[in-house]
Amino acid sequence: MTNVELARRVGISAPPCLRRVRALEEAGFIRGYRALLDPQKLGQDVVCFAMVNLASQADADLEAFGEHMRAWPMVRECWTLSGEVDFMLKCVAPDLAAFQGLVRDLTALPNVRNVRTALTIGQVKDAALVPME
Repeated sequence: MTNVELARRVGISAPPCLRRVRALEEAGFIRGYRALLDPQKLGQDVVCFAMVNLASQADADLEAFGEHMRAWPMVRECWTLSGEVDFMLKCVAPDLAAFQGLVRDLTALPNVRNVRTALTIGQVKDAALVPME
């Protein structure tokens, strides 16, 4: 949205609104801006989650796995977790064959003990905003 639209919504004029936004950016509250793309319209018809357990959770092993995930375009999000699962991945693929290849490559990585996957059926909520309450 434009600065003018944001200013209108919050009830102030555009110049102070822009100053406040820039202050929030400089303070690190606003980390960046992104476009929300529709995966299906981009030919990414399969969205899945993969839960990965590693054989070792040593810092070097965790970092090595993270490096692999940062390099794979089909892995859209990668989270470290506490509990029974070490990593949760959100992945996209053009079709089931590509998804199967991703799982095969993922399970072949060094230190991967096991991988469980879940194909998505549909999305119930996609809240891009962080709650301010």
